[in-house]
Amino acid sequence: MKYNCAHLLWILFWLQLLPFSSGAKAVEQVTGDTLTFLVAKGGGTSKLIQADQTFKSVQEAKHAVRDLKQKGRLNAPVKVYIEAGSYFLDSPLLFTSDDSGTEDKPIIYTSLNGKVLLHGGRRLENWKKYKGNIYCTTIPEVRKGNWKFNQLYVNGELRQRARTPNKGFYRVKGFPDGGPEIHYHTDCQRFEFEEGDIDPKWTNLEDVEVIVYHFWTDSHLPIQSIDTKNNIVTFKHKAGKVFTDGFSDGGAKYVVENVWEGLEEPGEWYLNRKTGRLYYIPLPGEDLSEAEVIAPATEKFITLEGATLENKFVEHITFDNLDFMYTNWSLPPGNSNDDQGSASVPAAITLTGARHIAFTNCTVKNIGTFAFEVAAGSSHNRFTHNTISHIAAGGFRVNGGTDEDPPLLRTGNNTISDNDLHHFGQVYPSAVGVLLMQTYGNKVTHNNINNGWYTGVSVGWEWGYQRSISRDNIIEYNHIHTIGQGLLSDMGGIYTLGVSPGTIIRNNLIHDVQANQYGGWGIYNDEGSSYILVEDNIVYNTNFAGYNIHYAKEITVRNNLFALGKQAQLSRGKVEPHKSVFFENNIIYWKEGELLSEQWGDQPYLFYRKPENGIKEETSTFEMDWNVYFNPTVPLDKVSYNGKSWEEWRKTGKDQHSLFADPLFVDPDNQDFRLRANSPAFKLGFKPIDISTVGPRKARALY
Repeated sequence: MKYNCAHLLWILFWLQLLPFSSGAKAVEQVTGDTLTFLVAKGGGTSKLIQADQTFKSVQEAKHAVRDLKQKGRLNAPVKVYIEAGSYFLDSPLLFTSDDSGTEDKPIIYTSLNGKVLLHGGRRLENWKKYKGNIYCTTIPEVRKGNWKFNQLYVNGELRQRARTPNKGFYRVKGFPDGGPEIHYHTDCQRFEFEEGDIDPKWTNLEDVEVIVYHFWTDSHLPIQSIDTKNNIVTFKHKAGKVFTDGFSDGGAKYVVENVWEGLEEPGEWYLNRKTGRLYYIPLPGEDLSEAEVIAPATEKFITLEGATLENKFVEHITFDNLDFMYTNWSLPPGNSNDDQGSASVPAAITLTGARHIAFTNCTVKNIGTFAFEVAAGSSHNRFTHNTISHIAAGGFRVNGGTDEDPPLLRTGNNTISDNDLHHFGQVYPSAVGVLLMQTYGNKVTHNNINNGWYTGVSVGWEWGYQRSISRDNIIEYNHIHTIGQGLLSDMGGIYTLGVSPGTIIRNNLIHDVQANQYGGWGIYNDEGSSYILVEDNIVYNTNFAGYNIHYAKEITVRNNLFALGKQAQLSRGKVEPHKSVFFENNIIYWKEGELLSEQWGDQPYLFYRKPENGIKEETSTFEMDWNVYFNPTVPLDKVSYNGKSWEEWRKTGKDQHSLFADPLFVDPDNQDFRLRANSPAFKLGFKPIDISTVGPRKARALY
């Protein structure tokens, strides 16, 4: 009997449920329709499965699949079972078009009988007491200059490089290269520090790194020299912005890491690259004779690389139920991490010229970069039901060719859904959870994104109104919360940039967004955001406005709930000669801060209405109507609408049918924003927002 792909997957699913005694018989029933390979530690066989071939490593199994394909003998789907255990990778697994499956003959790599860990680190042992509570081990590869690392993990948890101050931050004192008086995007290479904050006598000063948190970036700056007379530190390369605390007169926050003299607190470590000695202060209760201490060594886990311009793609490969931990990466010389969203940081798993690749039910943890990068010429790839946590940068970066590149290099139609992404940006806090750059038609849905230091989801990569590849992206049913955490500025739960026709932001739950100096917004339409639909979202507990426009064109914002912004509820940065937003059927509920902040005025401009009417002058640059506003602590006659009373505001043509009325939430003090049956919002056409399916859905069996 010939089986199609759907039949095969169904058979394989039931095969895994059969008792071991009948396993061989079950495999025989589908012999000729699937090839079953086994990767077993030591190369032994497994009682759990009858395999056509057995290998010691994933690399060997991959080469065997390629060999069969090249010989024209790959006439069936392939399933590579990897027996439970840890598999150490000295170099990334490389898949090219020669390793591809087909739609009816896919290749699947999956775990067998337990946890499979693809491991990019090395265990460090032979700890000796150095002095006091400090322990030490020697690493010959480090002393020889063959290995360096910036992260260290003890029993699976990231430990802090020795730093000063131990808690909180220092502040830049002065700006010898210029401060608030010059353009914020001026490259700067030095600043003045407070006496004693930086010491020229520190051990291995050239290895000491200053990390500055300013605007929306974290600049990583190795020290070049220190002027002790004027207390000025000069770095080996420049940062891309001035050293102010955002658009303020104050100095930026900073810390100093990899300081031997700062090794004081339990959980801190220091690596002396000259001697190869690693020092660590254990946490209370940690026994280094038993603890698992891991330093990352391998830069990547998997690279999928097609020859895109030759129309040779790597495709139809699935990686299921695999764990990836520990990768090692450092910023190259001259790179201070100035790109927005930490976009210059690579990923542990990269796809270029890849199609129909899937990562499902996998775990990516404790890595030194982004987790996944979907790069030029990649489409129709799926990342579903994965757990990504405790990572140096972000979860996903999707990018491809621009409008000036060959169409084959453009990236789109990928799915990122039902993933649990948390504790990201641990080393590069400006990293975005899901960063969509030059890419189109992607779906980012049903993810849980939390505990990051910057934006949750970012869409678009063109500043202004020029053409952009970014369009038709769907961001929906995501739970985004506990981000920003007061470290950086100019960020949001969901951030958009540039012209993005067809992009939809829908049914997301966003809350607890906190920025530093400015810009802890829920939904943020930044420079040139255009033709985007924002609907059915619930946003609350933002320390700035729940909804913000920098400047934009024809954004439709409807049927959303914006609640409990601390400093403002709605903000708009510029008045331009076109419609920026159609704001209708929304509920705005607040107890503190402004209702409308920044610029909510109008200006006259010209446009063509009909040929027979010629040119007509328009004055309205945004439309607002059919909304419900309510502040339970302030009566209507005390509410300011852009400096106007309610009646004065309505005379400008805004909110002609809107109400200032209690929307009758079930329990707003406990963030239950469901509406009671007699809510006045229903009379204006507001539709209930169902958040019961927001976030990851239950994983379904792959086979």
